[in-house]
Amino acid sequence: MILRFFRRDDGGETIQRLYGAIVARSRDPVFYLDYKVPDSVEGRFEMILVHAFLLFHRLRGESEEHRQLGQRVFDVFCTDMDANLREMGVGDLTVPKKMKRVTESFYGRVSVYEGPVDAGDTGALAEAVLRNVYGSDSERTLQAAALAAYMIKAADALKATPYDTFADGQFPLPEPAQISFTETTPS
Repeated sequence: MILRFFRRDDGGETIQRLYGAIVARSRDPVFYLDYKVPDSVEGRFEMILVHAFLLFHRLRGESEEHRQLGQRVFDVFCTDMDANLREMGVGDLTVPKKMKRVTESFYGRVSVYEGPVDAGDTGALAEAVLRNVYGSDSERTLQAAALAAYMIKAADALKATPYDTFADGQFPLPEPAQISFTETTPS
């Protein structure tokens, strides 16, 4: 047990803490109860993509060396997704095809989220969120706007966070606002 104090940390623990923080925030019940993100494999996957995007978006302006932190977190994300697919019973021959879709989904989200987040354009981001997170369900327009506002607020907060915070394995996101939407039912 005492030998662990002499072990050299290769950064793996930091990466695991960062990825763990992404997953933990993605599982926050407020997203599924208040924001009405579908509590399904797809909905949870989308929330992981949202929070991974926020980290990578913050790190993109860093030096190449510092951006490697994001790459290492992305590698853990891919490993985790691969393991989850296998655990769900996806066959060995199908996993690479599904992993290709996972990475395409991630890069697709980055490409549609980046511009609106940079511009602070909640409306454009809400459209992308409605399409990706809510499957274009027009009854979730208000929730998509609230999630977009959360993403922009989080991106702004992360922008003010020093790199060393992430290098220490911390991912300090603002708490998502608890919101309440009255459900409209047809008469």
